[in-house]
Amino acid sequence: MKLLAFETATEACSVAVYVDGEVRERFEVAPRRHAELSLPWAEALLAEAGIARSQLDAIALSRGPGAFTGVRLAIALAQGIALALDRPLVPVSTLAVLAARANGTRILAAIDARMGEIYAGTFIRDGDALEATSPESVIAPADYALAGDDEDWHGVGTGFAAAEGALQIRLAERFTHIDATVLPHAADLARLAAQAYAHGEAIAPERVEPAYLRNNVALTLEEQKALRASR
Repeated sequence: MKLLAFETATEACSVAVYVDGEVRERFEVAPRRHAELSLPWAEALLAEAGIARSQLDAIALSRGPGAFTGVRLAIALAQGIALALDRPLVPVSTLAVLAARANGTRILAAIDARMGEIYAGTFIRDGDALEATSPESVIAPADYALAGDDEDWHGVGTGFAAAEGALQIRLAERFTHIDATVLPHAADLARLAAQAYAHGEAIAPERVEPAYLRNNVALTLEEQKALRASR
């Protein structure tokens, strides 16, 4: 299994190459430099791994939620390469990629969504696999509630630092560990995508859908489509 992965949904930019279980990654917190770094890193990693683009089985991308421009960039890069090579895409939730950084069984991944909100999702770890246990949501951190009464949660992501740490303050008693500095990595994306590919979850490039979560963003995209159609 050979796979190229792009993670550009947050302020961190990372690219990874997965070759039969071995992962090589480039990672940097580089706001506004994602477009500049991604393709050169991809070419360098492929060269280091000793494989050509034509040997790739699929292209993986982090589909969001996250920064609008970052999510769009990952889709554009992955689609362009996949279409040129006639390969499928493997989209993976950015929150799942973030959750892969955490230890423990119960995980809450949260990303600072700006405007006083967070993107959040919960996951259960089963070995190397992650299963989502709640719908992804965009919400004010002070309004987020965890289901049940379990107290052994692990929290990861910048959402725990948003709004002066409101989420962390509210839920601290139910968490074994919280790290508000964690950002998603393409290495984790590549591993999750390899699992998804093995389970038959790859899709045609034109079928990929970004996860924006905010209704106003989706409306803007529809307005753009209508404008293009009217020209």
